[in-house]
Amino acid sequence: MISQRYELYTPVEQHTWMLLFERQLKAVEEFAYRNFLTGIQQLNFTASAIPDFNDVNERLRNITGWSIFAVPGLIDNDYFFEKIHQRQFAATTWIRKPENLDYLEEPDMFHDVFGHVPMLTDQYICDYLLGLSAIAKNYMTNEEVIKAIARLYWYTIEFGLVKENNELKIYGAGILSSIGETSYALSDTPARVPFDVMQIIDTPYIKDSFQKQYFVLDDMQQLKECLPQLAMHFQQAYGNGAV
Repeated sequence: MISQRYELYTPVEQHTWMLLFERQLKAVEEFAYRNFLTGIQQLNFTASAIPDFNDVNERLRNITGWSIFAVPGLIDNDYFFEKIHQRQFAATTWIRKPENLDYLEEPDMFHDVFGHVPMLTDQYICDYLLGLSAIAKNYMTNEEVIKAIARLYWYTIEFGLVKENNELKIYGAGILSSIGETSYALSDTPARVPFDVMQIIDTPYIKDSFQKQYFVLDDMQQLKECLPQLAMHFQQAYGNGAV
């Protein structure tokens, strides 16, 4: 495990965070679901400084009991779900270069911290992640199940939309941290379909361009409510897994 090494962030990196934060917060203030913006405030995220993981964890633990830990980049599914089951979320510590402000294929610290971490103040999200990780742990050696769970994670935690007071809002971190996809996801271009867990686990996702479709929750409670159906489906198809 690595540490954040906060003292090593350069003035250029701090400035990059400021540019990204100011631009993206302005872009999502109208369109982010309400608990994301509440989370930004509760964690005291500002444009003036890259968040210190120690400070973040002190606040997070007091709100939902979760924490974040530093990783150098993408991690394996088994380790990811194991840590999620322990209420720990992986976050990279490096931030993109100024010339890559608009697009970066591999998630950096801005995506992980700005996009994901405010959602860890939301109990609906935390309960969903915990339940999803419990299912994943039972089938960690089953490639088909893990692929299906990865699709569900992608179309919810990364690229999910939700209705709030009959308005379309964003809760997916991949959208909330992307200036381009924020406007694209709410435009007339992509398809937007009702949330259906069985349809989602059979729908491949796109890594290197904007999504062709987004699944829309009627409310955030649907996330946790879909888990028994998912668990029953896997049990009927593959048995009890590792239980």
